[in-house]
Amino acid sequence: MSDEEPGAVKKTIRTVTPYYRGRPDAEMTTFGIVYFLGLVVLLVPLLPFLLIVWLVSKLTGRAARQSPVGGEE
Repeated sequence: MSDEEPGAVKKTIRTVTPYYRGRPDAEMTTFGIVYFLGLVVLLVPLLPFLLIVWLVSKLTGRAARQSPVGGEE
């Protein structure tokens, strides 16, 4: 790499802003876990209905592929 590439940093910028050191964000982790558990509580009871709809769509799709279109054989 050469020093004349457009994206290369040429000097350090001095600033009065203190350096930010990351920290664990326990509040957002807790919120994410609660959100996930809420979705699980809502979606697990719906799972049998989703399974039935999926099976019916698969069976009707298979029946549509096996039947002749327009009565022609």
